[in-house]
Amino acid sequence: MGHSRNHMPPSGGDGEETPKRRASNRRRLAWALGLAGTVLVVEVVGAIWTGSLALLADAGHMAADSIGLVFALVASALAGTEPTPKRTYGLKRVEVLAALSNVLIVVAIAVGVGVGAVERLFEPAEVQANPVLVLAAIGLLANVISLVILRAGAKESINLRGAYLEVMGDSLGSLAVIASAAVIAWTGWMRADAVASLVIAGLILPRSYALARDVVRVLLEATPEDVDLEELRRHLEELPGVVSVHDLHAWTITSGLKSLTAHVVVAPERFNPQAYHELLDQLSDCLAGHFDLTHSTFQIEPAEHSEPAGLHP
Repeated sequence: MGHSRNHMPPSGGDGEETPKRRASNRRRLAWALGLAGTVLVVEVVGAIWTGSLALLADAGHMAADSIGLVFALVASALAGTEPTPKRTYGLKRVEVLAALSNVLIVVAIAVGVGVGAVERLFEPAEVQANPVLVLAAIGLLANVISLVILRAGAKESINLRGAYLEVMGDSLGSLAVIASAAVIAWTGWMRADAVASLVIAGLILPRSYALARDVVRVLLEATPEDVDLEELRRHLEELPGVVSVHDLHAWTITSGLKSLTAHVVVAPERFNPQAYHELLDQLSDCLAGHFDLTHSTFQIEPAEHSEPAGLHP
């Protein structure tokens, strides 16, 4: 016998993203996109005017942010579509694919910036430091505002977390540009611009790796990092009448929506209609209360039922 339960999450749990939460996240993304697009135009014009590769690198980083935010907005809208017989989870995983696209774009920009910076280390170019300083400060201010806007949503959605990490890296990039412009203004050492560009490229890669790791875990349907599957098994097997648990699988469908399936072997006295329904409630409440797993499916089996040959988690 099989059964699926989908309880509301316990207080404090993220749970599945609601329409209200999605709408709020889209507003955050739209504000951040407006700021990023404005600063992008200002920095590109400024980089051409001042000759600063670091400012152009920061503009490139901002371009990646803008593209990523567009992807995130589209993904957030598609993620709210209703399930269909052909797509039983709707388009909830679109946001994960959008986050993966962000990673690829940002890595490509980092490589391009790094190559240009190395060339400038050997052949430094003239940079107008004071305008660069002002423009980088404007970029930093815009990034800080975007971080404040995105911060709450980043705790709930991998989609917004990707955008948040991009803007955070951009803020550090703006600081690097400010530092290089200050060094050039005070000392005249033009290679500081190339050094700042390398710093920006270096800042991009670690955060891209972190986001890529999260995306790959979801796509490979790996066990959620905050779920100890063996501890979860012990909890279930401690319930009265549960003999053992096998074919235990947990994975993440999309941000805030974890899922679990399990075959639960029970003693004969619990394999009857009344005890069966009581056991299902106990199993589901155990997962929701201890592991914030609210989308669970159980197959209840009598103890005399033999397991199929093979390995079972």
